[in-house]
Amino acid sequence: MNGREKDKYLILSATFGEGHKQVANAISETVDYMLADAEPITIDVMEWIHPYLYPISHYLYKKGINKFPQLYSFFYRKTRVRSSFSVKLNSLFLLGMQSMLKIIQEIKPKVVVSTYPFAAGIISKLKEQGLIDIPAVTIITDYTDHSYWIYPYTDQYVVGSTQVRDRLISLGVKEYKIKYTGIPVRKIFMEALPRELLIEKYRIKPNIFTILIMGGGDGFFGKGLSTFRALELITTPIQLIIVCGRNKKLKKQLECELKDSKHDVRIMGYCENIHELMAISDLMISKPGGVTTSEALAMELPLLIYHSLPGQEEDNAEYLFSSGYAFVAKSEKDLIEQVENLVKDSAPLKLMKQRIKKHQSKTSSSEALRVIVKAANRGQTQKIG
Repeated sequence: MNGREKDKYLILSATFGEGHKQVANAISETVDYMLADAEPITIDVMEWIHPYLYPISHYLYKKGINKFPQLYSFFYRKTRVRSSFSVKLNSLFLLGMQSMLKIIQEIKPKVVVSTYPFAAGIISKLKEQGLIDIPAVTIITDYTDHSYWIYPYTDQYVVGSTQVRDRLISLGVKEYKIKYTGIPVRKIFMEALPRELLIEKYRIKPNIFTILIMGGGDGFFGKGLSTFRALELITTPIQLIIVCGRNKKLKKQLECELKDSKHDVRIMGYCENIHELMAISDLMISKPGGVTTSEALAMELPLLIYHSLPGQEEDNAEYLFSSGYAFVAKSEKDLIEQVENLVKDSAPLKLMKQRIKKHQSKTSSSEALRVIVKAANRGQTQKIG
């Protein structure tokens, strides 16, 4: 190194949905280990621009999406395609341009990467008004499109499926602006893990069917504990690893409810080592968040999707099911029947694992970074020229 200041890679995210943050972390991590002359800087846009409104808006978002999912679905579908209504509503989310401009002027990034749709909108607006001239890359964190991801001054899109790529093209985005890499995930989800050692670490019986249940922290199973009770209807004893996230109330309820279960049940709170739990599981039951499912696919872990929230999760579920990467349960009864069948006959799981292994990339993050670097270098060349 010659002492030259490192190039800044500004990554804009938000915790309105954990996936945006996880993709930002994946890109930041990849910059760190692939680019010696670059420094990633990750910012939560909503927290930074609206520090006083952020806690309230975040709380209302979490409660609203669980308590009033049909209302969320209405706004999602109403704004799916660009219209006068979507433009008016979007304008509310694009407030804070001056704060964002100040951040950019202070950091002086070589490129701006957005993993949150409204961050992408703010950057596009700043470019449109001639206030900044920096390459803008957007990473779509679901297996579906929405008008709030698409803006005229975005230089490059990174998408998780060919279907999203084709959909963007049909909506008028130039093909050269879109790169299909898969949704970026952190490095730990792409590395082979010593399963035997992990089985010993978590005291898992290797010959007993093991299910990892994710998503409980955000009301994955809806109201009450009926789904967990229904798991007792599975006749063959299995091993269950239930991750409750930061939902301490749910964890306590489950510890009480399942203390006499016929199954071997492990109830966990927030867990940093999800990749290890995925490595020792035969099946994961989860909501179809774009990033969580991408992490599971990188681990070649078959999915059983249950309780999709209206909106992008329904679209994600449709993509994963049609691609043969996941089973989908439509009801509690359907869920139990499918699990029972898979415990008795593992052939469908083996077929699904083979399909995932054949089609899923383990280089999504590094490929996404190459797209970002190219965009950054093009911007640099244009400035010099």
